[in-house]
Amino acid sequence: MNLIDRAKKIVLTPKSEWQVIAPEAASVGGLYRSYIIPLAAIGPVAQFIGGTLIGVSVPFIGNIRTPIIWGFSQMVLGYVLSLAAVYIIGLIIDGLAPSFGGTKNPLQAFKIAAFAFTPSWLAGILHILPLLGVLAILAGLYSLYVLYLGIPVLMQAPQDKALGYTAVVVICAIVVMVVFGTVVGVVGTMGMGAGRLASGFGGGGLASNSGSPVVSERINQMSAQIEAANQQMQAAQKSGDSQAQVAAAANVLAAVTSGGQQVDPVDQNLLKGMLPDTVAGLPRTSSEASKGGIGGLQVAKAEARYSDNQGSSVDLTITDLGSTKMLGAFAAWASLEEDKESDSGYEKMSKVDGRPVHEVYNKNGPQGDYETLVAGRFMVQANGSKVDMSTLKQAVAAIDLAKLDAMKDAGVKKTN
Repeated sequence: MNLIDRAKKIVLTPKSEWQVIAPEAASVGGLYRSYIIPLAAIGPVAQFIGGTLIGVSVPFIGNIRTPIIWGFSQMVLGYVLSLAAVYIIGLIIDGLAPSFGGTKNPLQAFKIAAFAFTPSWLAGILHILPLLGVLAILAGLYSLYVLYLGIPVLMQAPQDKALGYTAVVVICAIVVMVVFGTVVGVVGTMGMGAGRLASGFGGGGLASNSGSPVVSERINQMSAQIEAANQQMQAAQKSGDSQAQVAAAANVLAAVTSGGQQVDPVDQNLLKGMLPDTVAGLPRTSSEASKGGIGGLQVAKAEARYSDNQGSSVDLTITDLGSTKMLGAFAAWASLEEDKESDSGYEKMSKVDGRPVHEVYNKNGPQGDYETLVAGRFMVQANGSKVDMSTLKQAVAAIDLAKLDAMKDAGVKKTN
C-alpha cells in the first residue's frame, strides 16, 4: 500500500477505493506503522507551529502565541490520544455492527477508522495558519461522508441502515474526542505537561532524525505490540470475558503511549530512600511513595515536604515515568532552550551536566519550580514557596542523580 496513492484515492474517489480496501490483507500494527502514525502527526505538528511559533494577530493587542511548554504538551498528548482514538473508534464500529444488520469484523472495522480520518489528517496542515484552522472543520465533515461510504462495504451493513449506523458511530466518536480534548486541555493548562512527559529516546526526542534506525525500531515495536494487543482483544471478544476485553483495550493504549517499549518502574520505596532528611536547612516534615497506573502504563513516585515555622517550604519529587517515557518520541523538550524574563520573574530551559532543566520563578510570593530529566526517564522536581531558586537547586542536587542515571535500564522489557 502506497501511502500517498491511498490518501489521494480515499479523498478523491472514496466509494471505489473502499471496494479496493475491503479485500486487502492487513493488520492493525501494519496500518499504524505505514499509514496512521505519519498522517496523524500532521495536525498536532501544524497546530504547534501555528499556535506557538507563528501565533494569531489580534487587533489592538498584537500577536498572541501559545507558551512553548503548553504548545508542546498539547502537541504530544494530542498526537498520542489521536492514535489511541483510531483504535477505540474501530472497536465502536465493530461493536455496533449487529445492531445495524452488519457483520462483526474487528479488522474491517479498524480499516474504516484508519482510512476515514484521512481528509481530516491531511487538512490538519491548515493549522499552520491558525485563522485557516476553521477550514479543517469542512474536512472533518467530509471524513464523515467517507465513513458513511465505507460502512456498508466493509461491515456489510444494509445501505438503508448505513446512515443511522454512521450517526451513532459519530456520536460515540464525539464523546471520545471530547474526553480526549479535555485531557489535552487540562494538561496544557498545567504548563509543565510536555516537560514531564517528554523524554526522547534516551533524551533526544525529535531533535534526532525521525527517520533514524532508533525511531524506526520504536515504531516497529509499537506496531507489533498493538497487533498483539489486538489479537488479545479478539480472543476476549470471542470468549465474552468483559474483564479480558478491558485489559486488552488498556494494552492497546499502553502500546500507543509507550512507543512499543514496556518499562516496569523501579520500586517506589527505592525512590523514597533517595529523598534527603533536610534540604537547605529545612527539615523533612512528611514523605510518601506510590506506584500505579493502568495496564502496562505504570508510574512510580516518591515525594517529601520540607518546611519551617516561617512558612518556607519545598516539595521534592522523584518520578519514574516507566513506559510513558516513550512519549518523548513525539516531543523535543529535552533539546529546547529558552530564556524569558519579566519584572515579576523568569522562565528558563537549558541543560545542566547534559540533562534538560526547566526552571520557573515568580518573585511574587516568592515561589518557583526547578526540575530536571535524568536518563530520559526520571523526573526530579523541586517546587517551593517563600524560598529562592538556589534553595530549589540545592534540593534537586541533594538527590543522587548519578544513581538514577545508572538505573536507566532497570525494568526495561526486551522485545522479540
